[in-house]
Amino acid sequence: MIQCDTIHARSMSIRILTIVVFFFALLQGCTNTPHTTMENQAQLIAKLTEQADRWDKAIVRKDRAAIEANMAEDFRQIDGAGNVETKKSFVDDLVSPDLEIDPYAVEDFDVRVYGDVALLSGRTRMTGRYQGKPFTSHYRYIDIYVRGGGEWKIVSVQISKIPAA
Repeated sequence: MIQCDTIHARSMSIRILTIVVFFFALLQGCTNTPHTTMENQAQLIAKLTEQADRWDKAIVRKDRAAIEANMAEDFRQIDGAGNVETKKSFVDDLVSPDLEIDPYAVEDFDVRVYGDVALLSGRTRMTGRYQGKPFTSHYRYIDIYVRGGGEWKIVSVQISKIPAA
């Protein structure tokens, strides 16, 4: 009988040890990795902020190569009227000789990072000319960036018009 109790006690000890090892392995997986430390998070937000600013400036300059370099091939934009644009149609519209966009600033800019996905949002008051006629637009937007191959690319933009006050 003592032998059975000893075997049972050893079996229980092994099970408990296995559970403890599993628990610690699980906790280790939940700790911050280098991608999620506060310092790296702040650096990543600064990098994405700078990347978005460079993209805005490339749009004003009509620098097709710089605009496209920031975009994923399967990029989509949903405009304020619900229309969907592809990468090609979006860029073609931006660099059209009919459109001139004045330099603009982004208000209420925010970056939220979720692993390999980042949401960049803000408000923009844009002015310019279309076919020589002045325009003004005020909208809130969200840009979705995805990290792939070590690079962040914009995959989607959605714009919501803000009515004139």
